[in-house]
Amino acid sequence: MTENNPIDIKIAYIGGGSRYWARMVMTDLALCPHLTGEIALYDIDHAAALRNVERAREIYGHPDARTTFAVNAYETSEKALADADFVFLSILPGPMWMFANDIDIPAKYGILQTVGDTTGPGGISRALRTVPIYVDYAHQIMGQCPEAWVINYTNPMTLCTAALYAAEPDIKAFGCCHEVFGTQEMLAGLVNAHLDVPRPQRGDIKTDIAGVNHFTFATRATWNGYDLFPLLEAHMEQEGFWADRTAWSLMAKERGLWFSSQKLVAFDFLRRFGALGAAGDRHLAEFVPWYLILEENLHRYGVILTPSSFRLGTWQPPQNAPGAAQGYNPEGGLRHSGEEGVAQMLALLGVEPLDTNVNLPNTGQLPSLPLGAVVETNAQFRKDSLAPVVPKPLPFGLEILMRRVVDVQELTLEGALMQDKDLAFQALLNDPLCRISVDQAWDMFNELLEANAEMLPGWDEAL
Repeated sequence: MTENNPIDIKIAYIGGGSRYWARMVMTDLALCPHLTGEIALYDIDHAAALRNVERAREIYGHPDARTTFAVNAYETSEKALADADFVFLSILPGPMWMFANDIDIPAKYGILQTVGDTTGPGGISRALRTVPIYVDYAHQIMGQCPEAWVINYTNPMTLCTAALYAAEPDIKAFGCCHEVFGTQEMLAGLVNAHLDVPRPQRGDIKTDIAGVNHFTFATRATWNGYDLFPLLEAHMEQEGFWADRTAWSLMAKERGLWFSSQKLVAFDFLRRFGALGAAGDRHLAEFVPWYLILEENLHRYGVILTPSSFRLGTWQPPQNAPGAAQGYNPEGGLRHSGEEGVAQMLALLGVEPLDTNVNLPNTGQLPSLPLGAVVETNAQFRKDSLAPVVPKPLPFGLEILMRRVVDVQELTLEGALMQDKDLAFQALLNDPLCRISVDQAWDMFNELLEANAEMLPGWDEAL
């Protein structure tokens, strides 16, 4: 295989009308001379998929493109999936107003959520409407392209991936998340600042990753064999490191910098438990009860809430707030996204090996957690092979927290698969963010179910 003889593949993209992920994957593929073939787009919004066909013409007709793909939009997922070599899943489970409900309904009951798409009442609500979709896609994939590798980008990442395996145990699926990349970038900056060397590339920072998606930790970090944990300890001991970050948080809230943080939560886990949070602070804060007690407490750590108005696209920055968050804009030349989907495909095709973090069922890579539960660790991508790597274990205090998270997710999955209202409510009561009375939790739960009613097939009696 050479640049003049690329590998011909078919990629089925479910959620092919996506304005970010689908276009990102098409752009990254355009910059890879080793692959060619077809990208088959499917979206329940067929017009959106057709718009991405037009976008693809711009991408593959761009002077920076180093290959070409035929990009087609299909009106059925079965046709898109037929004989695919790879399947990407990146869907929005329900209209955006449902995502807003996942944030707003718990807020009525005093439960704050920084994101609301993975854990907490909002994450459970989202999971209940997502799991049946993924069960259906798992069956379709095994019927249309049983040998395909399935790459999931949709949240809740853990439960989406788990639903695929629950429906079809032989499916070759894994979940991808870029949160660890930000931690590697932060560590590269610290190497540059503290060791007086040029800033390393992200890939030069090696980390042992352990946990579940968005509640993921680095139990070891090195650069060129140099242990970075003593450097992290010294970094935390700097004067002013733990200073109150409320002023920054209020500025970020004013400007709409929803996805920024000061990384104090990640370091607080290192200080309290001995492992560095390897996901963003906005996600880490939702898995434990102590950061989201009050918005003021959250601001002290340099983290802000993402409002439902942003999810709905109705938030408007003040005129005096330059730097407000902007959407994806591919103009100005083709640039690689930094995501690893294409590199993963190349490794699975035997072109170039890759070691990176990924979400897979636990086969022993995290022995303190239940076998079969979907966990996040590093894994080795090789030709038609994906093998999880056993990391340095989590400290015992974090293991305790992690077991509860895994148990809540397993209970949520069971409730979703069985359409069992009692099991789903038990999951909600066990979630660390549910710090309200049982009666209030029941009322909130029923509001969430009612808001999701059109996305809960088979729940008619429960509703």
